[in-house]
Amino acid sequence: MSQNHSPSAASAAGSAAAQPALLVLEDGTVHRGRSYGAVGTTLGEAVFTTGMTGYQETLTDPSYARQIVVQTFPHIGNTGVNDEDPESRAMFVAGYVVRDAARRASNWRAQRTLDEELQAQGVVGIQGVDTRAITRHLRSEGSMKAGIFSGEAAERPVAELVAEVQGQPSMAGARLAEEVTTVQPYTVEPADHGWESEPLFEVAAIDLGIKAATPRHLAQRGVRLHVLPATASYQDIAALDPDGVFLSNGPGDPATADAQVELLTQVLDAGLPFFGICFGNQIFGRTLGFGTYKLPFGHRGPNQPVMDKATGRVEITSQNHGFAVDAPLGEVVTAPNERFGRVEVSHWSLNDQVVEGLRLLDRPAFSVQFHPESAAGPHDSAGLFDRFITLMQQRSAAAGTAAAQTTSEGA
Repeated sequence: MSQNHSPSAASAAGSAAAQPALLVLEDGTVHRGRSYGAVGTTLGEAVFTTGMTGYQETLTDPSYARQIVVQTFPHIGNTGVNDEDPESRAMFVAGYVVRDAARRASNWRAQRTLDEELQAQGVVGIQGVDTRAITRHLRSEGSMKAGIFSGEAAERPVAELVAEVQGQPSMAGARLAEEVTTVQPYTVEPADHGWESEPLFEVAAIDLGIKAATPRHLAQRGVRLHVLPATASYQDIAALDPDGVFLSNGPGDPATADAQVELLTQVLDAGLPFFGICFGNQIFGRTLGFGTYKLPFGHRGPNQPVMDKATGRVEITSQNHGFAVDAPLGEVVTAPNERFGRVEVSHWSLNDQVVEGLRLLDRPAFSVQFHPESAAGPHDSAGLFDRFITLMQQRSAAAGTAAAQTTSEGA
């Protein structure tokens, strides 16, 4: 119990010390509130997420790099933060916007308050603003450049703050995966996640902003995961002699990912089973020859309905993306890059018909735009990891059959 009392007192003290703060949007809209977390100035793209829970996973999702996240759910911070739930090494959001910041952390797992963690990691936030009004504005006008200014920075002339917000780089054209990726390769062992036999498969995973839950899902299924930086080459992958390749989620504009498109082209040409999520889906789309485009306000939150063509089931998914693949729904087509054969849109959004997945029919490769690792969120789509396992099993079985035939012919 003493662990919960300390964060409560600290939160109350932090709340009392809150300073004036402004959220400024590029169209000149200003929302006035109080500081939350670190005090100062931050710039980024204002986006909203519809999750009622999972704020710690949201804040530590690298896909939110250079974005100011608006929480639509009003009461945030009530369960505090702990050292078990982060999805990466740090909070990658540019800023944080909440309506009603919890006065105390009330959960047996809480080790610190959210306010304390935001301060410790230098995340500038704002509380006490009408997040419903902000969200309705972003839904109407689209995600836009924004800034949070607190303390002395909030005393500057508004016109000056608007100009600073407008002068920042746009998310369109941003290359960010290289900024959030791991510096050094590392390996995730199945034995560390409950798997009691020898690993079934070896997979090379390109970290474009990978969340910690993804390697866990694969490791629990007997996969040894070799995580490589976003700058990895095909030679780096080939040196591992993997059974499959995975491309993770990540931030930025997929139009800037030429190096990863070239890498995936070589992977597909080699016939290796491939699975991609989120940014990996957009790179897969580009590799097949489809275009990508920026959504007006994106999909963010663990309550996004998607149709799975293979099963005919509606799945509630966790999503975080501002870009999408431009591919035709409802029909099998030859990929614009014809060498890869037939392709279909395997999943689509039931809110706006945005492409949510792609599948090659002539090669062992598929991807989804959402987050099947579900951290945080529903577990409807966890079976996609099993689909990836199945592709590797099929390739292994085919290789075994070919080897047996060769031996038989030689005899």
